[in-house]
Amino acid sequence: MPAQQGYDRAITVFSPDGRLYQVEYAIETVKRGTIALGIKTSDGIIFAADERPRKLQIIEGPQKLFKIDQHIGIAAAGYIPDARNQVDDARFFSQSSKLVYDEPVTVEIVAKHIADQCQHYTQYAGARPIGVALIIGGVDQNGASLFLTDPSGTYVPYNAVAIGADSDKVTEFLIKNYKQNMTLEESKTLAAASIIMVNEGTQDNDNVTISEIKSDTKQFNIINKNDVAKLVETAKQKYTIGKNN
Repeated sequence: MPAQQGYDRAITVFSPDGRLYQVEYAIETVKRGTIALGIKTSDGIIFAADERPRKLQIIEGPQKLFKIDQHIGIAAAGYIPDARNQVDDARFFSQSSKLVYDEPVTVEIVAKHIADQCQHYTQYAGARPIGVALIIGGVDQNGASLFLTDPSGTYVPYNAVAIGADSDKVTEFLIKNYKQNMTLEESKTLAAASIIMVNEGTQDNDNVTISEIKSDTKQFNIINKNDVAKLVETAKQKYTIGKNN
């Protein structure tokens, strides 16, 4: 018998060593997704993702960066159809909260709501866990905030965070280069550098997508491809992107 001895067959059963294998499998799905990251500064929030379209695919916009409300965005890694479902839920929750309380919902409340939905799928039989992790960020009355949610139902605040394949490598790069007093432009350059670092050896960096939420405007905005290309070139010049970074 394998080590899990059948304890991975039902989401509601703990193994003798206190593990929920189905949740761990869902987290493994996140690790197989392409990299996504978020960076918080005093000037706002930056999201970035590695999006690799198939040949002949028509690209109409980012597939891993989402707008939840004017002041809140999401970056996803893992099983993206699950991300779309959670994004729709977050949008409905955000608009409903605004109608009820007559004020924009805070970033943390949205993150907690999404985490609660994930946690529900870890305790009821008949449905699998959510197979995606989300970086939820935005600017509200409390300033800029950045949270990570995962399939277990956890939500944790971060200054900068990466999810997906090679996230450990990108995290080390962020620890080395992130500063809390960075400007938005510096953060966008750092985000671009993080993605091209894990794609070293490829000639095409059109897969980099970046969005921002500025603290002064509180508006989610997708950076256009021309500006992203400039950021990629700046990142290549500013950072030494090698195997040891």
